[in-house]
Amino acid sequence: MTSTIYFLNGPNLNTLGTREPEIYGTTTLSDIEARCRDVAADAGFEIVFRQSNHEGELVDWIHEARERAVAIVINAAAYTHTSLALHDALRVFAKPVVEVHLSNIHAREEIRHKSLIAPVAVGMIAGFGPVGYELAIAALKARL
Repeated sequence: MTSTIYFLNGPNLNTLGTREPEIYGTTTLSDIEARCRDVAADAGFEIVFRQSNHEGELVDWIHEARERAVAIVINAAAYTHTSLALHDALRVFAKPVVEVHLSNIHAREEIRHKSLIAPVAVGMIAGFGPVGYELAIAALKARL
């Protein structure tokens, strides 16, 4: 059986590369996906890499991952701080979840300091830009 990791990305991450480059850099989400595919393959994983601006679609993908994935890496973006629905879906997932953020959410506006994802994640990687996704793969390789 193949070990698959789902990478789920929340709202506005489709605008990476042009959105607030002083915070998020100039790397696009497609660039991040390509790098993750290479790093994951080297670590023995396959990946499913998705982005949505719609909370319900992210919930549906988490439910899908219950049957198809060994872990989830999630950058829920703004939903990190607001979505009890994502929290509940990840709780039901019941396998390792790694929360990733390009910026250090604790060094930004106070509203971004609280994560509703953190209580259901095995760990959080924040502030390392796109390499955070690669660090998540390494962390899951060590854990799984």
